Order: sequence, then C-alpha cells, then structure tokens
Amino acid sequence: MKENVKAKVREILDNYLELRNHRKTPERYAILDAVYSIKGHFSLEQLSETLLANNFRVSRATLYNTIRLFIELRLVVRHNFQGVTLYEAYYASNNHCHQICTICGKITEISLPGVTQSINEARLRRFRKDGFSLYIYGVCSSCQGKITKRKNKTQSLRNQK
Repeated sequence: MKENVKAKVREILDNYLELRNHRKTPERYAILDAVYSIKGHFSLEQLSETLLANNFRVSRATLYNTIRLFIELRLVVRHNFQGVTLYEAYYASNNHCHQICTICGKITEISLPGVTQSINEARLRRFRKDGFSLYIYGVCSSCQGKITKRKNKTQSLRNQK
C-alpha cells in the first residue's frame, strides 16, 4: 500500500472511530492493511487467507462487520459480478470500468476516458456523485478463440461425413 494512501485511510478510520466513541481495535487495522495490500478484486475468503498469511486470525463476524464499516466509509466498494460478490479497495480509485467475460468470469479493469469525462460532466439533480463503476459484459478473446476453435472442429467433422 502506498504510504500516503495508507496514512489517509487510517486517518479516515481513526476519525470515524473517535467521533463515534468506538474502540480502535487491532483487528480493524489489520483488516484495513490487508484490504489495501491486495491488488484488484478479492472475496472475503481471500481476505481471510491474507490475514492468516500474516498470522492474524479474525472471526467471520468481525470480518463481515468491518467490511460493512469500510463500505460505509467508502474505503471499500462491493461488486456483484454474475452472482459473485467481490470487494475492492476504493480510496483514491473511485471511477473505473470493468470488462467481464460471461463465459470464464475474467474481470479486467479498463480505462475509458470519454465515459469518465461524460459522467464527470453530467449534472444530476438532487444527487451528489462520489464515483462510479461501469460493467461491460461480453466474451473475452481467450473464450472467443476456444468457441471459434470448437466451431471449426465441428464444421470440419461435418464436412468429412
């Protein structure tokens, strides 16, 4: 995690906990560090494994409650990709687009400056924009290649008969 991002997300969490008179538990900070050490999207199981790899064990309830808190603080974003819930560190990366393969489920973040500019310039009534995520569903080149290969093989078998 970049030091300036690490310091800022810790400050956001500190301020929230102090304002609400909540305890600053080591579990919350360990989970925050783990979230910001993972590159890209992650499941709660992957987050738990990352914590265990760092010799830090937390209960499932603590993990769920802490992630819910991080979502509320906009430190984490939850994505529902084709029935799979994944999470992502959100601070300082709030606008992005995803390509999602409907066959293999591969998720790729892409840059679409025109889309970003249009959304940033959009005037919304009685609504404050914090960020956006765009999901584009389709078939990745690997899966498309496999499909084409199967079609060609099937066509070749038919022609031999």
